[in-house]
Amino acid sequence: MKTLFFKKNTPLFLILTIFSIGVISAHAEENGPDHSDWNEHFQATSITQTHNAFHSPYSGALSVTPTYEVPTSGTATLFIGHKLWKDAYAFTNPEESMGGGIAQTHGIAAFPNGEIYRVDDPSPKTNLSRLFIEQDFGLGGEKEKLEDDINQFARSVDVERVILVAGKFSLNDYLDQNAYSHDPRTQFFNWALMDTGAWDYSADTRGYTWGIVTELHLTNWSYRVALVQVPKIANGMMLDGDLTRAHSENLEVEYRHKFSNHPGRVRLLGYMNQADMGNYRLAIDQAAANHVTPDITQTRSYSTKYGFALNIEQELTPDLGLFSRIGWNDGATETWAFTEIDRSFSVGLSLKGTRWHRADDVFGFAIIVDGLSKDHEDYLAAGGLGFIIGDGALNYAPEEIIETYYSYQLIKPLSLTLDLQGVNHPAYNADRGPLAIYGLRVHYEI
Repeated sequence: MKTLFFKKNTPLFLILTIFSIGVISAHAEENGPDHSDWNEHFQATSITQTHNAFHSPYSGALSVTPTYEVPTSGTATLFIGHKLWKDAYAFTNPEESMGGGIAQTHGIAAFPNGEIYRVDDPSPKTNLSRLFIEQDFGLGGEKEKLEDDINQFARSVDVERVILVAGKFSLNDYLDQNAYSHDPRTQFFNWALMDTGAWDYSADTRGYTWGIVTELHLTNWSYRVALVQVPKIANGMMLDGDLTRAHSENLEVEYRHKFSNHPGRVRLLGYMNQADMGNYRLAIDQAAANHVTPDITQTRSYSTKYGFALNIEQELTPDLGLFSRIGWNDGATETWAFTEIDRSFSVGLSLKGTRWHRADDVFGFAIIVDGLSKDHEDYLAAGGLGFIIGDGALNYAPEEIIETYYSYQLIKPLSLTLDLQGVNHPAYNADRGPLAIYGLRVHYEI
């Protein structure tokens, strides 16, 4: 893709968009304001990015190319929900994806386009991103009101309740959420601002998996447990069906508080992936013995990868929010699903445009610093490749990124966002970069 427009793929993208808007509008008109058994929403997002030329004395198979490019990604999603019985709901999300990312989604561990995570093929492709059932169990006591939203019915629920979800979904639908930095369709673009960079959360190439999630909500605390499938190969579309040896467990504890009467949340997440993964140190040792370049895929066996994440959000004023995430994983086993980050830190601010009479506009600024374990660093320095980075050599330095964006709401369902990211040491390589990445996002949601 060389421009913002999708050229020969445009009709299919527009057809799905127009059809979905028509279906939702017709259904809402037919059922009137009381149509409580159905829930329909729609979104369409395109992101176009380009970058400057930058210092690049050498490149590898998975490097960001120093030459000019203007790739565009696009997704269109129909969110359909139906009430099954008391406090039980079914949701399905057919989604069309297309386009590409910078360097074919290679060369930067904290990749600059979070939407491209849902695109595994540049040609238009329709798939079922989510298909799940949710059952709520109220525990009595105080009530709270949920607003009508994507995959959420407007209703009154007990503050203290248990939620059980089973089916196909994305783990980050429920875990590692953050009010100011979580959705690349409306907030920051970068992967490491979408989620904790070091959380190698289980998902197929498009970001989805099958499993169950249980949530216990109390007045100030929430507890979430997720058991899901893992990919059969690193960053693969097919999930491993051998559940006795391949699975992922995730536990999150959330505490809600108020600081000077401003709400905030602290989340602590731990995870453990069991999969047919390779070992970085073993790959290095085998390669040295055979005088070849290390290949992580030659060392795969069912093994365990684990890690932790701390996630903080704090309202400072009604218009200004602060957020931060810190993540760590063991870094010994092969990166399996998300991205090649073993140590991660991010911090940023999100400001609504109320002061300049643009209450629906948002300005964001964030800093990201990511790193590798020693084993992972040595593997790449010896010429090894992952699934997203690998320059053929490595003069190691932390990957440092600054991102800022301004989201301008043109009309109620349509926003336009300008984004700038500065990347120092792309793929942890002090020999390459820095580069500036310029982005334009168009987002429509009803």
